[in-house]
Amino acid sequence: CTSGLDNAQILEPSCGFASPKSHELLSKRSLDERDKELIVVSESSPCESSRIDGYRLSHAWLNDYWVREALHIRKGSLGEWVRCNDGVRYTSTISDSFQYHLNLSTKGYRSLIYSGDHDMLIPFLGTQAWIRSLNYSIIEEWRSWIVEGQVAGYTRVYSNGMTFATVKGGGHTAPEYKPVECFAMFKRWISHQPL
Repeated sequence: CTSGLDNAQILEPSCGFASPKSHELLSKRSLDERDKELIVVSESSPCESSRIDGYRLSHAWLNDYWVREALHIRKGSLGEWVRCNDGVRYTSTISDSFQYHLNLSTKGYRSLIYSGDHDMLIPFLGTQAWIRSLNYSIIEEWRSWIVEGQVAGYTRVYSNGMTFATVKGGGHTAPEYKPVECFAMFKRWISHQPL
């Protein structure tokens, strides 16, 4: 019953992966020639949005010769830049970060854990279950947190300096979907203020 939903943000249209191959995004014309084509937002499809256009623009920008030159990326050292690149090879040596979180929190490090409540990739209920497994005491029960007079999500504070917050309407990358709310959340947390 969830097929057809965008798992990263269930209220967004399902438009496929956010970083298609370059030939699906752009023609082989120069960046100067395609600027106007990239910036125009067509309203003919629900998949044409400023977010999708941003993905297209980031792809064009980060693969542009002059940008790579300015970033001092040696020619030939990296292939095509792809957002959320699953092709990067690495060896995972940590199968579970549970002990690392326990260790850092007992040393007095604060943490802000947040989840978009419209994310099906890592749902907030899974994050809550992970937090419960840490067995921290609850210091502040669930309450809403407010931005610009509106409920921006819900928060709970735990012992060992952990704050958990949901971001109302946020997807997998919550700041991408709710930048104002996430900035307010982080600003309050980093300033040792309650959300």
